[in-house]
Amino acid sequence: MALTFPSPSVAAQPKRAAQRANRKQVAVRAVAAPDKPSATTGQPHGRVFNFSAGPAVLPVDVLEQAQADLLNWQGSGMSVMEMSHRGKEFQSIIDAAEADLRALLAIPDNYTVLFMQGGASTQFSAIPLNLAAEGAVVDYIVTGSWSKKAAGEAKKYAKVNIAATGDNKSVPEPATWNLSADATYVHYCDNETIQGVEFKGVPAVGDKVLVADMSSNFCSKPVDVSKYGLIYAGAQKNIGPAGVTIVIIRNDLIGNARPITPVMLDYAVQAGDKSMYNTPPCFSIYMCGLVFAKMRAEGGLDAVLAANEKKAKVLYDAIAASNGFYNSPVDPAVRSLMNVPFTIPSNADLEKEFIAAAAKRGMIQLKGHRSVGGMRASIYNSMPLEGVQQLADFMKEFAAQHA
Repeated sequence: MALTFPSPSVAAQPKRAAQRANRKQVAVRAVAAPDKPSATTGQPHGRVFNFSAGPAVLPVDVLEQAQADLLNWQGSGMSVMEMSHRGKEFQSIIDAAEADLRALLAIPDNYTVLFMQGGASTQFSAIPLNLAAEGAVVDYIVTGSWSKKAAGEAKKYAKVNIAATGDNKSVPEPATWNLSADATYVHYCDNETIQGVEFKGVPAVGDKVLVADMSSNFCSKPVDVSKYGLIYAGAQKNIGPAGVTIVIIRNDLIGNARPITPVMLDYAVQAGDKSMYNTPPCFSIYMCGLVFAKMRAEGGLDAVLAANEKKAKVLYDAIAASNGFYNSPVDPAVRSLMNVPFTIPSNADLEKEFIAAAAKRGMIQLKGHRSVGGMRASIYNSMPLEGVQQLADFMKEFAAQHA
């Protein structure tokens, strides 16, 4: 029996015609977006300076390349979003992404790179399930919100020893750490996105397996991967859009998952299927690959670090030059190059005005995390120096008006 649907009433037809016309106009605007620079920021395609902590700004030329490839990737007749992850086209994409990442970080051959799903927070469970036997002791260094959450999740699967607890403004002196003699691994967060606390070296943990959450500073600087048992990072800060999580794991740590470990979190399963046990986040991996290739072409992670240090100096210098109007609560020795929280200590009410006024100038997402307040500028790899300089100039102007 054929299905039939009632025709729209005559009265509804003009309204629906108007709706269709409006949708058509929206579609035309989306396709034919103006290429001219923004009047407020001077950035191409009318773009703002996006200081979001994540998902975060991506390189304009990478976005342009993705736009060019969107309907027909390299003559394949398909978008990356349409192609089979089992096909030769996507295989070449994921292979190139891994090769470029290995080159950027000089990843040793005895490490496996996994492209996983579920965000870095899913690794809070995967790590103890894969690395620690039931009842095993694991050490966690807590320096902010994300390491605290990681430790809390690990307590479901192992005996967690909090080896050190920071004050959200600094890293406890290593001499005060209470590391367990029998710890299966030591976990820390290399850069606390919310608090803006960043380790400036590799923690010394002896012969213990070192595990690092590098979600918000991944590929922002050179890293000696050989000093780690496992590094993990969500992509949506520095290397691509949300959807893929990078796990770099030493091979001898693979294959020890507990029987209760969900198959999607089992590193041996993911490694055995080369990150394709099921359909991976194909487009996110493709975008990461474009970013990796760009970083390699522009001098690698040494060049990335130099640019990040220059940007951070502009912003921290602006805070220091404000004669106390702005304050950075973080110990200068561990201030993040990626996430810069700051406040207006003399009048917190001005902070909302600052955020609103900055947005009118094309500088958005400067509101601090809800748990700490104030302002926060996330100045990841892809934030141009011009954006940081414009923010510093605005800070000076705002302080002069309200001091």
